[in-house]
Amino acid sequence: MQFDTWLLFAGAAIALAMAPGPNNLLAIFNGARYGVSSAAVGGIGRIVAFILMISVTAAGLGVVLAASETAFFVIKWGGAVYLVWLGIKSWFAKVNEDGDSTGEDGDSTGQMALMENPGPFKLAKTEFLTAIGNPKAILIFTAFFPQFLDPAVAYGPQFTVMGVTFIAMETSVLLAYGLLGGQVKGLIKSARHMRVLNRVSGTLLVGAGVLLALTDRSRTTA
Repeated sequence: MQFDTWLLFAGAAIALAMAPGPNNLLAIFNGARYGVSSAAVGGIGRIVAFILMISVTAAGLGVVLAASETAFFVIKWGGAVYLVWLGIKSWFAKVNEDGDSTGEDGDSTGQMALMENPGPFKLAKTEFLTAIGNPKAILIFTAFFPQFLDPAVAYGPQFTVMGVTFIAMETSVLLAYGLLGGQVKGLIKSARHMRVLNRVSGTLLVGAGVLLALTDRSRTTA
């Protein structure tokens, strides 16, 4: 892959990664609730999902999935229902009314006391299921990656470079969103603040689920 082509791909990849979406919402709200490190650990689930989808695309199966109405329907509705469920769960999440200003790991803002951290596995699982349940990702990979392939050069190495680049950009962006959430975390000093955060999170996730349910295959914007 030529360097100028790679630069174009990298720019487009980071623009796609930065687009608002359910996973980026999760990174923000995980950062705001539990801290930047928890947002980063949760993001591992998203990265694993994208690696799987890029591998599927590289194997040529992405074209098959993209062309299948049934596969698109099943993944879309599974993802939409999961996002709505996450939103409802967030809206009614339990907040510790006795939370004080002493958090875990030396945190002085108290969010860890206000809301129990579900742990790295659950955070990563939620990010994984959210990413894998979005059929638009497969459509984007299937339509996006081939535009930068040079037919005169071996296919495998080019796809590997693009895959590694996309994952690096996605990782950078999820950390940036987690850091943004971490800034919000410093503003949450009471149970009332945490409930407001949970309800904003819940409303946005339900909205994302509804939008996903209304998506058709012709709309491939992340």
